Order: sequence, then structure tokens, then C-alpha cells
Amino acid sequence: MKTPLEAPEKQVAEETSAKPQPATQASVIDTSKMSKGQREALELAEASRDPLDERGSFASNLFIGRYDFDRIFPYPAQSEEDRAKGEPFLNQLREYLKANVDADEIDRTGEIPQKNIDDLFAMGAFGVKIPTQYGGLGLSQVNYGRAAMLLGSWDANVTALVSAHQSIGVPQPLLLFGTEEQKAKYLPRVARKEISAFALTESNAGSDPANMSLRAELSEDGSAYILNGEKLWCTNLIKAGVLVVMARTAPKIVNGKERKQISAFIVDVDSPGLEITYRCHFMGLRALYNGIVKFTNVRVPKENLVAKEGQGLKVALTTLNTGRLTIPAACVGLSKRLLDICRKWASERVQWGVPIGKHYAIAGKIAEIAGNVFAMEAMTFLTSALVDRKAGDLRIETAMCKMWSTEATWRIADEAMQVRGGRGYETAQSLEGRGEEGIPVERFLRDCRINMIFEGSSEIMRLFIAREALDPHLKVGGAMFNTQLPRSERARAAFRSGKFYASWYPKQWLPASTGGLEKLHADLRPHVRYAASESKRLARGLFHAMARFGPKLEREQLLLSRFVGIATELFAISATCSFAQYKIERGEPAGEIISVANYFCRSARMRIDHHFAGTSENADRAGYDLTQELLAGKHADLRQGIV
Repeated sequence: MKTPLEAPEKQVAEETSAKPQPATQASVIDTSKMSKGQREALELAEASRDPLDERGSFASNLFIGRYDFDRIFPYPAQSEEDRAKGEPFLNQLREYLKANVDADEIDRTGEIPQKNIDDLFAMGAFGVKIPTQYGGLGLSQVNYGRAAMLLGSWDANVTALVSAHQSIGVPQPLLLFGTEEQKAKYLPRVARKEISAFALTESNAGSDPANMSLRAELSEDGSAYILNGEKLWCTNLIKAGVLVVMARTAPKIVNGKERKQISAFIVDVDSPGLEITYRCHFMGLRALYNGIVKFTNVRVPKENLVAKEGQGLKVALTTLNTGRLTIPAACVGLSKRLLDICRKWASERVQWGVPIGKHYAIAGKIAEIAGNVFAMEAMTFLTSALVDRKAGDLRIETAMCKMWSTEATWRIADEAMQVRGGRGYETAQSLEGRGEEGIPVERFLRDCRINMIFEGSSEIMRLFIAREALDPHLKVGGAMFNTQLPRSERARAAFRSGKFYASWYPKQWLPASTGGLEKLHADLRPHVRYAASESKRLARGLFHAMARFGPKLEREQLLLSRFVGIATELFAISATCSFAQYKIERGEPAGEIISVANYFCRSARMRIDHHFAGTSENADRAGYDLTQELLAGKHADLRQGIV
């Protein structure tokens, strides 16, 4: 029997194999009314993404009303063998950070001591996932996440250096797409002695790579590419010995139209014509080695092309799909540290005759922090374990982890400052100068803000998740809205769509099934049943929005973000319940585990209700119109009375 998702996926697959298609997957989206820039950006992005596999993933299936709790329950815990394999390195890293890394001094000077970098290289911290035959530690994604959690709890600058190096720098792209020759040449270098960096962003090309201007042109003899242009905000650049660089290569003709191509290259920093022109400085991460790199006729051997020509954006997107997990893992570490700071202060600080933690206003903040920390850890390490098990396409899970954890951590840092009051706003150096413990809450706040921008902003994450959520529906009926396609093809799409939804839609009103929950603690079962039921409500809501807006739905970014928010909270609730049961079975106090899990799930339900309410009643259109008036120069009074 076909499931709701399998039906459209299989149907489209059969039709695709039966005869040549008149256009690419992007053709299901009508680009005829878009500007040239919008059309090029969309076509480039669509050509670079792979469709989700037929079975989807736990999180992706939430959007189509399919709740596969058995995919994440029992919790995919790290094996004892894998844990033991990582323990020596993690213990060494923990002790080294505490004894040798002065995070406040790094923040004050804007420099990480070279000895710290050398020592971290020596212990293998820059090659955690690089296989041992190339000089790395050969550890799992979960162990890498545990290392990121330790780093995140101590110093964000060292975390950024280590994680950018191997999550988006040379190691990850080569592990995924590199040839054996490339791996043998570069992986030993980046595992033990050279920092690597990732060069994608330009002044006019951030989340929209179609605007990329750095060009790579084949040399006359065809043996090399010649790079010309400039890259902005290249993380690790100042310390790097080798870069992964994204550049435009010669366009190709697809269906009679020219399509831009982006390719990925490995570039040595000492290449003639490569110049580091500026080091950037930021509100936080004051020792971030980020800068501008200029390429003037930089010759890159053809064998340094990563994957095939034109696959650079695919290399970048695929690399980020896994690389993004480092940030939420570091957020878990930082958030746990902030929770501990709040816990201690709320029990020691007495106001109006009782510790401030006894006051509801403060207790509510600390409970929210605790619940979010628990859920963040559950989501991040569940996804990391699934990555290690190669359990399908997890791009939506990793994007949700990154988006949700970074936003939660920012709120946690903000609330921690509020709990600490003036002492939270005061620098650690100033606190120590007047005899108090130097607790660096203000540094933590400054440093964690960038996480909602790094490696895909929250807004881009929402759009990315929404695009993937719409994919099954676009495959079924997207073509019927595309005025660029022949009428016959649009008619077939309409028939196919009607046939599918006539079967699928009524099922979204039937009671949800979660399967057997006998092994789940009784107090957790209502939350799982709620998530299953709300998944169907989410699917109905998304369908109603598609029916209402048709091809214009992609413009309703705030509406789509609410659907993404609902699915993300459902994923968080589900991961939390699975994680809680795992911890109980490990022998941790059941009462304590249920207390924090139950609080989080109840809190998440309120956020879901808020998101659902906003899908029918909102001020989105009024807000958009107001902004256009402001951009046109109206409302001058709002700009008066300032310096």
C-alpha cells in the first residue's frame, strides 16, 4: 500500500523514466513572471539541489502528515564502543582548554596564541573526522559533536577556528567529493599542520550565489583555471594555508537557455596573485580570523577542481548539510554553561529575603533555559547519530537543529544576562578587578549572536526547509501552475494532482497513529500523540495555503516560516521524548528527566499554537506595505528628531 509521500514520489519517478522530460525539476516552478536575476538565482539553486529520497526523513515527513516515530525511537544512542573510542581525545581536550586556553585574554587581545593552535593540532583537534590513514583521529560525527560541545562551553573563538576548518573548510568537501589524489595530498596537511578556510561570500553574493563575480577561466593550454575576483568574510583566512573557493565557470546551455555555473577549487594561499587585503573585526568573536581575499590571475591546476565543473554549489550545500551540526553542538555546550551560571546565581543571590530563584519571574526564565537545553541536546545528538548511521537524507534535520539551537541559545544568553543583572552586563575583567568572580556572560552574549547568521542565516534556513517541505507537492502538481509548459503537460499535472489529493487529503483528517508506545514512559506518551496529531494539522494547513496562494505561495515567506516553526517544534518534542526515555533507561533519575522533558513539551505546544494562529490571522501584508512605503521615502516623521 502506498504511503502519502511514496505515491507522488513514485509516480513522478515512473513518469521521468518513461520518456524524456521537457524541462528540469526547476520547470515545476513558473519563472516567467520573475526578473532576470530572480530567475537565474532560482534556476541555479534548483539545479544544485538533489531531491529528497523517496522515503523522506522523520522531519521532512512531518510536513505531509506522516509521523514515523519509530525512525527516532528508541533513541539512536552512541554505542559504548564509539564513546570509548572518543573518550581519550575528549578528556585531553577538556583538560587542555581548562588549563591552557584563556578565553577572556583571547577576547581582549583578539588573538589566539600560536601555542594553543599548535597544541590543538598535535592532539588531533583539527582532524577529528579525518580518517587515520590521512593523519586524523577518524572519529564519528557524535564524537565530533561532543568536542564542539566542550569547545562551545569554553571559548567561541577557538570553536570557530576549529569548526570552520573541518566543517566547511577543506576536510569535509574532500571527504565527500575529493579524489584519492586530492585526499592524499591535502588531508594530511589540514589534519596536523595547516588551517583551512571556505571562500563563498562576496560583497554582492551572500545567500544568492547567482550574483557571484569571482571567475575561473580555463587557461589556453587547458591545464589550469585562472581565478580573478574577490571574496568577503572568509572565515579562518588570516591563519589559513589552503582554501576551498567557489567561482563562476563558463556557463552551459540547458534547454536552449544559458545557465550560470559555479565550481569549487582547492587553492593554496601562497599561490602567486592571491592577496589577503583586509582582516575584518566584529562585535563578538574578536579573535575570528576572517578577512577579504583578492585573486589576480591566480593559476589553479585543473586537478584541484572539486567534483565536476558546475557542481560547486552542490559541493557547498552538501558540505553544509552535515557541517551545520557543529554550531548546534557548540550551542549545547554554551547553553549548559549559561544554565549552570544562572542556577548558581539564582540560589546564592538573595533579594526580599529569599534567593531570587524562588521568585516566579526568575524561576520561569531558568525553567525555559533548562527545557531548551535538554531539547537542543536531544535534537543535535539524535541527528548526529543518524548521520553516523547513514540513515538517509537528513538535510532538514540538520537545518532545523542549526536554526532552532542558535535562536534558543541567543535567548538563553539574553535571559542569563537578565538573571545576572548588572553583573551580567559587566565584563569578566571588571568583575575580577573589583574582587568578584569573572563570569563572562557579556562575552558569551556577544559571541553567540553570529550563530544565527553563520552558515546560513535563520531566514535562509526557514526558506531552505520550506522549499524542501514543498517538494513532494511540487512534484505532484507544481507543473500545472507553470505557464511556460505546454497545455497538455499542465493538464496531465492537474489530473495527476487531483487524483493524488483526492486520496491524500481525507486521510489528513483521520486520527493519527503513532504505533506501539509501550516502551515509552507513560508521562511522555501524550506529547508524542500530540506531535503525531499536529503533524496532520500541519499538512492540512500547508495544503490549504497552497490552494489559497497557488504559485505565489513561495512569496509568502512569513507564512511559510510559521509552518517551518511548527514542524521544528514537533521535531523537538519528538526528539525530547525519545531522548528522555533513553536517559531513564540508562538509570538517570526518572523524576528529574520527566520534569524537564514535560516542561519543554508543554512550552513547545504554546509556541505551536502561536504559529498556527498566525497562519490565519496576521499582519503580514500590512507590514509588507508599510515597509515599501518606508523604502519609498514616506513616513518622514519617523526619521525626525535624531542626530
